[in-house]
Amino acid sequence: MDKPRKSLARKIGITILLLAAPLFMVSLGVFFKHVQAIMHKETMERSYSTLNTTMQRVVNYMSAVKNAAKSNVWLMEANFNPDSLQSLSRRIVTINQSVISCSVGTEPDVFPEYGSRFSVYSVNDGDTILTARESDYDYYERHWYQEPKRTGKDSWLDPFSDFNQGTISLNDAIASYCIPLRPGGGRIQGVVSTDFSFGRLSKIIEASEHPFPSAYYMLLGTDGRYLVYPESSFLFRRTIFSVTDSIQDPDVIKLGREMTAGKQGIMHVKRGDEVYHVCYAPVPETQWSLAMVCLDDEVLSDYNHLVYLAIIVVVVGLMLILLITVSVVRMNIKPIKQLLDDMQMIASGNYDVVIPLSPRKDAVALLQNAFIAMKRTIVAHMKEVKQTSEQVRVENEELEQAMAAAKKSFEEKRRFSQHVLRQIRLPLNILEGMTDTLLSHHLTPSELQVVKDTMAINVIRLDRRVTMLYDSSRPKSEDKVQYLRNSKLPCNELAREVIEYMHTCHANLEFHLETLLSDDVCIQTNHFFLNRAIGELLHNAAKFSDDKHITLRLMETESTVCFIVEDTGPGLQKDWHEILTQPFTQANEESMGFGLGLPLAQRQVTGLGGNLIYDADYQQGCRIIIEMPK
Repeated sequence: MDKPRKSLARKIGITILLLAAPLFMVSLGVFFKHVQAIMHKETMERSYSTLNTTMQRVVNYMSAVKNAAKSNVWLMEANFNPDSLQSLSRRIVTINQSVISCSVGTEPDVFPEYGSRFSVYSVNDGDTILTARESDYDYYERHWYQEPKRTGKDSWLDPFSDFNQGTISLNDAIASYCIPLRPGGGRIQGVVSTDFSFGRLSKIIEASEHPFPSAYYMLLGTDGRYLVYPESSFLFRRTIFSVTDSIQDPDVIKLGREMTAGKQGIMHVKRGDEVYHVCYAPVPETQWSLAMVCLDDEVLSDYNHLVYLAIIVVVVGLMLILLITVSVVRMNIKPIKQLLDDMQMIASGNYDVVIPLSPRKDAVALLQNAFIAMKRTIVAHMKEVKQTSEQVRVENEELEQAMAAAKKSFEEKRRFSQHVLRQIRLPLNILEGMTDTLLSHHLTPSELQVVKDTMAINVIRLDRRVTMLYDSSRPKSEDKVQYLRNSKLPCNELAREVIEYMHTCHANLEFHLETLLSDDVCIQTNHFFLNRAIGELLHNAAKFSDDKHITLRLMETESTVCFIVEDTGPGLQKDWHEILTQPFTQANEESMGFGLGLPLAQRQVTGLGGNLIYDADYQQGCRIIIEMPK
């Protein structure tokens, strides 16, 4: 029953693919290739035309400023005196509305009656034109004076603010066309600078044609600085390179290099998830570059719409062919297909499928009705087996989990009890032996002192172990109250105190203190818990070291003070992070101790706002660092 259906479906599918698919693919490929070439050409022509129109507006505006200066330079050179320079400066601003101001500066001591410097300026203040001589204005180091003097040529300068250097805004930014003055055709005696407002130029550019909804213009300066851009916070402060990630947006960096190099062209630039169509060209006689930017989807919107329409036509046509074919096939193999589908569902375990009884008398109907009877019998038996198996599985899983939990709990309790008794029994036995010695022997004062010291050390050890058990049983919710940083402690004094205490506990060991801190270095912390944390690290070092090379070293960084404990023992094993974080975990189960020293030290240091770090790169033994904030 499966073979006729698959054979027919295969023949129909191959026929559709052989006849329809290649024809559609070739036709659409040729059509869209041709359309894409035409639309790409039209898009380039339209982009260049729009950009050239805007560029002409910019050039016309700048030419008006340039011509206003050049048409009066010969008069300034022919009448090079203070009164003429002042009147001609005013004349330039008066006769040309595009000029916002005009400044004239001379070389030192050209007019000695006015001092070493002489400069005049005229500015268009809206309703009036102000002209004045600047007696205290230091213009020699200004860019508008230095650049034409250095090159000896007329030139446009990048935007600047003569009143607020370094924090230029669109409202006060000006660009200047500067011309050196050579009275009598000799050496340079001064410079004339005609200025226009970049705010006005920005309005001229923004008023230009925007062929697409998202289109905008940007004007870049010599170093890629934004001179005109929709994002006002970027203007004159940011460059196309400084606001772009070269790894994430390499196309933007490439565009910036092309524009600052004075090149002309069209580029598709990917930025983030968007692709932009950028047409750019240099501004004549400057090192600026003007670009029109718009979304690539908007540029090719007509082409995309055509693609969508063609896809819809192709999909609809193929669907109609498939629907007609499927309808014919279904009419002929519907009974066999239905029975085959039902059998496959039952074979996959879905015994709830409903197969209707067939009223017909043909072979397919008889086969269908016989299969229904067989299915009912199988379903009844499967339900019984499934229920029994599931019940047994659940009971077995619950029993296994309960047994494993009980066994684990019993083993942990047994091991912990034995370990605690062993750790406490040793100092108690020593104390008991010392007590017997005191009671049964008449000791000399020196021997009595030895017994007393031994008993004191074991009392300290016993007290330490009991305290560790108490601290480990205390809930962490109490840490905030316990670890109050209520003391301002000198670091060196705290270190000496810990070392002195360690000599009391381990009189036969050598503890070394090395400090790079001055005695006045202090931290705000909790004396009790920081003292205990450092002491636990030294106790561990004393337990595992060679008894000679145990060092407490102090150093500081800009924001922290470091207490470093080093020894020449075996160090910690590879899973050292478990020893630092899991209580009752030891590097060696046969060693003395509860496995609480390092976990409690980390808990105390963390509670005080610091960090406890194991230096896994230290190969000569073990090095653990406590970092405390200053």
